[in-house]
Amino acid sequence: MYILEKKGFWRLIEKSREFDQAEWLTEELAQKGLEEVLDFEILFQELMNASYQSHLWGAAFVLMGGCSDDAFDYFRGWLIGQGEEIYNKVMKDPEFLAEYINEDNLDDEGFPQNEELLTVGVDAYTLIKTGDIEWDDDIHNELLEALDNKGLQSVTDIEFDWEEDDLENLFPVLWDRFGEEPLG
Repeated sequence: MYILEKKGFWRLIEKSREFDQAEWLTEELAQKGLEEVLDFEILFQELMNASYQSHLWGAAFVLMGGCSDDAFDYFRGWLIGQGEEIYNKVMKDPEFLAEYINEDNLDDEGFPQNEELLTVGVDAYTLIKTGDIEWDDDIHNELLEALDNKGLQSVTDIEFDWEEDDLENLFPVLWDRFGEEPLG
């Protein structure tokens, strides 16, 4: 049983959009306690795992004119940070991104990426345990063990169902907007 349920998770994400998202979430979760941090991180990782899809990676590739594995992680963090409605719409149809993306919802470099959101759980956990967010291998390992004990599943590998030459046909709406002039 989770203290923080999925609806509460998405409420936190929505509220955090009013602030420096990762910083606000880290501080908010640290105030709530270790169990809520663990619940948040499990829910976050479940969404990251669900979005680890070849088709979505292809869409991100079109948007940014290429997409490394790290960039795809940051893109999925950004997608979760956009809130439940946008996350679900994009998961259902990545071409929705052509309509949704504008300069107001991109990072400072003009990309749909949010690397900082990926570390909210470990930062909040570390803040509770040590009083700051300085990286600590022991605390990180403790967090991973706690998440494992709560049943966090690892992500499965992707088999790509596209080649770069296929993307224009797979994502015609995204390609029309970003194919020749990708973000960044």
